[in-house]
Amino acid sequence: MNDLSKRVIKAADSDFYSTLFPSKGEESSSPLPLVEPKEIVNFLKSEMNLKQVCQKILFLHVICQAAQERGIIVTTEEIEAEANRQRREKRLEKATDTLSWLTGELISLDDWEVGIRNHLLSQKLAQTLFAKEVESFFIQNRLSFEQVILYQIIVDDEKLAQELYYQIEEGEISFYDAAHLYDIDENRRQKCGYEGKVYRCSIEADIAAIIFTTIPKQLIGPLKTEQGYHLLMVEELITAELSPERYQGILNNMFQQWLTAELDYMLNLSQLQIR
Repeated sequence: MNDLSKRVIKAADSDFYSTLFPSKGEESSSPLPLVEPKEIVNFLKSEMNLKQVCQKILFLHVICQAAQERGIIVTTEEIEAEANRQRREKRLEKATDTLSWLTGELISLDDWEVGIRNHLLSQKLAQTLFAKEVESFFIQNRLSFEQVILYQIIVDDEKLAQELYYQIEEGEISFYDAAHLYDIDENRRQKCGYEGKVYRCSIEADIAAIIFTTIPKQLIGPLKTEQGYHLLMVEELITAELSPERYQGILNNMFQQWLTAELDYMLNLSQLQIR
């Protein structure tokens, strides 16, 4: 067992285990058969999930320590508000509905409260650390967040690509029919060339420069790449905006990178102390 796993198992919450795995003579309200803690660890190992669980627990250690150092707390009112939000989301109208749901999840009200507190603490720490940096990051990387709704045809032969270009331009065949008949990719043929929403950063730079400066519905190509000869059509250009969803996504990514770096530092420091 590696050092990461040992530290997590050593820090396991004994109260949680006594609730989930009652001792002999105690009745279990769970419909599931009794499971020993060691069985869970062995199962996580066999499923290659033990490291992931260990990381999450140690991430929580990092969060709690960082929050304490910065004086960040979660109030009872905040926990109650989040609990009510979850109840509404799950349509748990009565207290008995909530208790039944918790029983089915093998957790108590106290366990649920701890989970909510940890989640809110993580959110508040992320906001404290990176809220002021999200907007500047977005501005600096605005181009990477631009998107297009894209249609594409790829063929192997340059002559065929050129012929299809002229036929589409002259109205002899539609772009969609040409994609359905001639594209080298079966999935794209079935979707008549539809690629969906595509980020600028996922397109080759030279092709992206053409796509994002072309008027929608205008035929582009043929353009040669390692895949073949491309004919492209943009249905819509989607400008980059710092929506609430994108703001949260950037914040989460920043926070996750910080967590990973902090955990690496903590583990390296622990190794040095052992030596």
